[in-house]
Amino acid sequence: MHSFTFFQDIINNELHQNKEYFNKFPTLLYEPIEYTLGMKGKRIRPVLTLMACNLFTNDYEKAVKPALGIEIFHNFTLLHDDIMDNSSMRRGKPTIHKKYNDNIAILSGDAMSIMAYKLIVDANPPELSKVLSEFSKMAIEVCEGQQYDMDFEEITDVRPEQYLEMIKLKTAVLIAGSLKIGAIIGGAPTLDAEALYNFGINIGLAFQLQDDYLDSFGDSNTFGKKIGGDITANKKTYLLIKALELAQGENKTSLLELLSSTNTEEETKISRVKHIYTQLKVEELSKAKMNEYYSKAIAALDSVNVEDEKKQGLKYFAEKLMNRQY
Repeated sequence: MHSFTFFQDIINNELHQNKEYFNKFPTLLYEPIEYTLGMKGKRIRPVLTLMACNLFTNDYEKAVKPALGIEIFHNFTLLHDDIMDNSSMRRGKPTIHKKYNDNIAILSGDAMSIMAYKLIVDANPPELSKVLSEFSKMAIEVCEGQQYDMDFEEITDVRPEQYLEMIKLKTAVLIAGSLKIGAIIGGAPTLDAEALYNFGINIGLAFQLQDDYLDSFGDSNTFGKKIGGDITANKKTYLLIKALELAQGENKTSLLELLSSTNTEEETKISRVKHIYTQLKVEELSKAKMNEYYSKAIAALDSVNVEDEKKQGLKYFAEKLMNRQY
C-alpha cells in the first residue's frame, strides 16, 4: 500500500506533464484552467481515489484519470464558488474572476466540468457505468450544498442539523465519492465501497467543522489567514448556529447586535463574539461533534474487509486531518 505523498506526487506530475488538458486555444478559455490547477493544493480528493483503489488492487494506474477528473471537478467548483462569494484570493493568489473577469471564469469553469467527465470516460474501466453514476450523484449533491449555503445567507434561524446537511453535501460527499469511485475501480465488494463512502462522509464532516473551529480559535501563524474571518462576515458556521440556539438574555441581545452592526470594529467584534462562544461552551460542543464524526469515520474504515496494514495510510490521513492547525 503506497503512501499519501506517493500518490500526491503522481497527481502533481500528471498535471504538470500532460499539458494537453489545458494547453489549447482559445487562450482565454484554457489559460485560466492552467492557472487554477497550478495553484498549490493538497490534492486530497484524487489521492484518496488512488488510495482507495490501491486497497483492493496494485493496478492503481487505472484510477489515475478518474482521480484527475475529480481534482479538476473540485477546482471547477472552487472557481464558481469564488464568483458567487466575490472572493478576491484563493490559495494566496488572485481568483480567476478577479484576474480575468466573471465571464471568462464562468466559461473556464464550465470547460473544467466537461473535462472532468471526459477524464472519467477515457479511463473506461469495466465498472464505468457505476463510476459515472457515482460521479454524477456526487456532482449534483455538491451543487445542492452550494445552493443551501447561499440560502442560509438570507435565513436567520438555521438549525444545526440543517447546517450539517449543507456541509455534508457541499464538502463531505466529494471526499466520500472520491473514495467510493477509487474502490469501485479497484474491484471492491459493494459493502466495502459503501464503508469507504461512509468513512469519507464522516471525515469530511469532521474536516469542515475543524475548519470552522480554526477560523475562530486557530493560530493565525499556522492557520495561514487572519483569524475571525467567518465572524466578521457573519458566516453561519456550526459555532455561530449553536451560539444562536443556546444564547439567552444578555448574551442573545449582544450577539444579535453584533451580527446586525455595521460600524463595530473588526477586532472588537471578533473578540466579543468569541467571548460569547466561550461563555456558551460552543467551542467544546464543536470539538465534541468533530470527535463524534471522527469516531464514526474510523469505525467505517475498520469495517472494510482488507488487512489492517493496508488501511494504515487512510487512518494516518484521518488523524493528521483532525490534528491540523491550518
